[in-house]
Amino acid sequence: MAEYTTSKPSWVPEEPNEKFACSVMGGIEGIKDTTVGNINPMLTSGKMKPKRRLIMSEDEYVNGVLKGDRMVLSRAITLIESNSSKHFAKAQRVLQRLLPHTGKALRIGITGVPGAGKSTIIEVFGNMLCDAGHRVAVLSVDPTSSVTKGSILGDKTRMGTLSRRKEAFIRPSPAGGTLGGVARKSRETMLMCEAAGYDIILIETVGVGQSETTVRSMVDFFMLVVLTGAGDDLQGIKKGIMELADAIVINKADGDNLLKAKVARGEYERMIEYIRPATPGWPTHAYMCSAYTKFGLPELWKVIQAFKEMTTDSGVFKKRRQHQLLEWMNSMIDEHLHSLFFEDPVITGRMPEVKEAVLKGIVSPTQAVKELVGMFDIERAAYRSRDFLRMEDKKIK
Repeated sequence: MAEYTTSKPSWVPEEPNEKFACSVMGGIEGIKDTTVGNINPMLTSGKMKPKRRLIMSEDEYVNGVLKGDRMVLSRAITLIESNSSKHFAKAQRVLQRLLPHTGKALRIGITGVPGAGKSTIIEVFGNMLCDAGHRVAVLSVDPTSSVTKGSILGDKTRMGTLSRRKEAFIRPSPAGGTLGGVARKSRETMLMCEAAGYDIILIETVGVGQSETTVRSMVDFFMLVVLTGAGDDLQGIKKGIMELADAIVINKADGDNLLKAKVARGEYERMIEYIRPATPGWPTHAYMCSAYTKFGLPELWKVIQAFKEMTTDSGVFKKRRQHQLLEWMNSMIDEHLHSLFFEDPVITGRMPEVKEAVLKGIVSPTQAVKELVGMFDIERAAYRSRDFLRMEDKKIK
């Protein structure tokens, strides 16, 4: 038995007493026999691993990601997602060095209304791909808590089997209130995963708002997951989302719902006839599957492979990637200009007064914007003039 050296207050009884709800136990500092209890033997053996370094160098990030180290990859993605200005430059340097090792993965977007079974399909589909020798990365954006700003649903919990596989990497991240729930850094996270050797990237959306358009601009193949027998047939009326899909997948086609799924598939096929295909030369069709029984998923993978082969031969695959890069650049320009405007000291000083004038009806929102943008243009022009004069002064000297 272990010997304890305890120190108790004078009012604490030596033995449990009905007048007291609890008694004081001996602490681990007083244990002389270290073989008892749940004490980690590594604590006394001197073999504890060194603590993880809080700060990693660029070389450590790059080499770790290229080796496929999932811990380093997670930390690299955290660096990319950081909103801190001191992390931005370092993150971009790491990404720039990894860029030559990206672009070789097949990017698949998956969307659908909440409850359609997207996460279940991804888990079964991902396990099937891992069994076939692929390395699968799942990037999913969870709904965000309005209080904590963190994820409400953890995909590592919902995808329990897939998350434990060494061939898979799951990165859930909170939507953060962005339009449609797609994180701004998703593209860079995707590139990180490609550099780490994952050849299949599955991107799941929350399934609300306009996130479908954003995900469409990031992926090669776009899949819309729908239900039948739950009122979701009306989703077919939404022409906008169907125009983006390369495949419409009717999930939960099993049991008593199989007949309804067959009817729904026929209805979607008729709707598709009146919609322009999302990808030139590729005919969009409706397919049935069941994540529960795995029915239809191998056939769906064959469809995706046929899509890649056809679009690669026709050149559409490469053109889409190029268009997405330019679209990404333009969106980053918009974001940068937005930050420059709202972080400008002159604008921040003038903004409260302009807002008050708009709320009181003294100035229209349009006139307020015109005034603020005009001030911003004048200030930027003054900066450029001063920079020009400094350059000319250096030339004279």
